[in-house]
Amino acid sequence: MDNYSNDNTARRYRAFVSIWGTTQLHLRNPYVIAWWSVAFPGFGHLLLSKYLRGFVLFAWEVVVNMNAHVNTAMIYSFQGEIQLAKEALDTRWLLIYIPVYIFAIWDSYRTTVDLNKVYLLADMEDHRMNTFSLGAFEINYLDKRNPVMAALWSLLMPGLGQMYLHRIVTAFFIIVWCVTFFYFSHVLEAISLLFLGDIKEATNVLKPDWLLMIPSLYGFAIYDAYVNTVENNKLYKKVQRGYLIQTYQSQGFVVKKGKKLI
Repeated sequence: MDNYSNDNTARRYRAFVSIWGTTQLHLRNPYVIAWWSVAFPGFGHLLLSKYLRGFVLFAWEVVVNMNAHVNTAMIYSFQGEIQLAKEALDTRWLLIYIPVYIFAIWDSYRTTVDLNKVYLLADMEDHRMNTFSLGAFEINYLDKRNPVMAALWSLLMPGLGQMYLHRIVTAFFIIVWCVTFFYFSHVLEAISLLFLGDIKEATNVLKPDWLLMIPSLYGFAIYDAYVNTVENNKLYKKVQRGYLIQTYQSQGFVVKKGKKLI
């Protein structure tokens, strides 16, 4: 493929390839993005490549959730201990938790609708974009990758699927928080004790409020890696098709409607 760069001559671009990753626009379901914000504030924005906003909302969720003891109250609620759930909650933190939580859901939905419109305009403009980035630290380029492989690596360790797809910033972010959740939840220690047959001690050593953070992170890492690999492959084929048409197709070549090519 050619090495065009985003020279700011277009009003909108479908994607941008840098040494830190490939950021692209594509059609998304606003309800799915909003649902990920419900699962964990910040995830919806990360799926939209709104990284700074997503990182802030994610960190906010962890800090405020732990201080408000929201996960602890949820655990008591699952056990039917409603009174203990009420006592566990810290209203000083809870009252600032609710509005930002709702904002994350609303803003991710609104942004998805807007970016879908921007994508349609960028796709109609169909301007040339860079497909190869070479820097002192990294090399990134558009090519085809296996979505299933990306999901499998994320299943083994969240963040590795993003690393496979060359989404360096997101991969680093997910790996750091995954290690943090593993450490404070003592989940790996519990697994070791479980293998030794000490089920009671494995249960006692767990920190449930930190443990509840892990499923959401795992689910997001797998979903994000798979979806972005699929969309990355679509972008690769679209760019490659445009390059081949521009470079090799005759200007007089016309496919007439209703005519079958044999």
